[in-house]
Amino acid sequence: MGRRVSRLYLDSSSIIYLVESSTPFHETVVARLMKHGNEPNAVLITSRLARLECRTKPLREANEKLLADYEAFFSAKRLVVVDLSAEVIERATELRARHGLKTPDALHVATALLEAADVFLTGDIRIGRCPALPVEILTI
Repeated sequence: MGRRVSRLYLDSSSIIYLVESSTPFHETVVARLMKHGNEPNAVLITSRLARLECRTKPLREANEKLLADYEAFFSAKRLVVVDLSAEVIERATELRARHGLKTPDALHVATALLEAADVFLTGDIRIGRCPALPVEILTI
């Protein structure tokens, strides 16, 4: 039997695939979240950075429907949105220096580590550079 995952971190790419029904990974994210949601005490985690990254394009394009869809997602009951604290920044700095992550990726990984995420769900293969975090790369 596989390991239970009760704390699943979603980076911006996972959220965009989900909320915008973006191919090719929308169905993969939905299936993963349905599996996760069936577990007792399951929690989704993301960073305040994801909110910034996800909402920028719809704000620029004045896409009110998509902004409302994101608002609904970020207001979900079982979603924990973590602020970018000084502790997150310090951990991200270390990760960026050690693993060559881009700043946004390092911030997401640092948040996931500090929030004790069991798995980090992403479409970005580069996130796998950090051995301290179990990463699940979206595939079709």
